[in-house]
Amino acid sequence: MEFIQIYWPVLLVGLLAGLIASWLYFRPKQNVRLTDSVPLRPHMNQKPARGEGHGFSDEVAAAASDVAGPIIGAKVHAELPGAGGPPDDLIKLKGVGPKLAEILNQRGIRRFDQIAKLSPGQVEALDESLGAFRGRFERDRIVEQADYLARGDIDGYQAKFGNL
Repeated sequence: MEFIQIYWPVLLVGLLAGLIASWLYFRPKQNVRLTDSVPLRPHMNQKPARGEGHGFSDEVAAAASDVAGPIIGAKVHAELPGAGGPPDDLIKLKGVGPKLAEILNQRGIRRFDQIAKLSPGQVEALDESLGAFRGRFERDRIVEQADYLARGDIDGYQAKFGNL
């Protein structure tokens, strides 16, 4: 009892701080419901890109072509969903010049979304085969650049990597 009589102001402040913290933690959060009458913002209007390797069989085919493609001369990447369409200008990526773009095109990589979807193992294997351009993917963060450009996020690209 003596403890409470001496420290009642401290206990009262602690109780108030606990009540305030509980209210902040358990208060109702913002609840957003989208309906047809609500206009969509530009970033909400984008549909996810469908591209190469979205199904198990597509990923197996891509992996097989990465390993066996150069040996047997098969170009499986061209047959996978999303690999078609107009090729992107890979020279827009910082660190990719005409010669590296040509090497990537020879390996069936013609679009930003193909580069953006490369796994770290695929990037390492590709990097080992680039000869004089070895290390360029990691040093210039080409996969990250391609991800921005594949999504069409030019503002994000320019904020992180500078002007195109």
